[in-house]
Amino acid sequence: MTNYLLAYTGDATTPDSEEAGQAVMAAWGAWFTELGPAVVDPGNPTDASRTVGSDGSATDGSSSGISGYSVVSADSIDAASEMAKRCPHLAAGGIVEVHQIFNVM
Repeated sequence: MTNYLLAYTGDATTPDSEEAGQAVMAAWGAWFTELGPAVVDPGNPTDASRTVGSDGSATDGSSSGISGYSVVSADSIDAASEMAKRCPHLAAGGIVEVHQIFNVM
């Protein structure tokens, strides 16, 4: 099994009420339950960001637009992509990027 980073990007819609927020959280909980032990790290949303260049300069913001992440374990990138196809972030208008992680340390 290999680990895959699911990077959430795009303009996902923010819930406009407490009830809508609870429904979104319930959808995430159901998806993680469906994935079961494949979930290595359910992750979190991201907030403030800063980009550090090779010259040491730092600027606020990010060009990647990453808004959150999860890590899953799967037999292949195809299997991880199938998991990502059911991610609640997609229903909110977001995008899920699937990246294979390989251990070097």
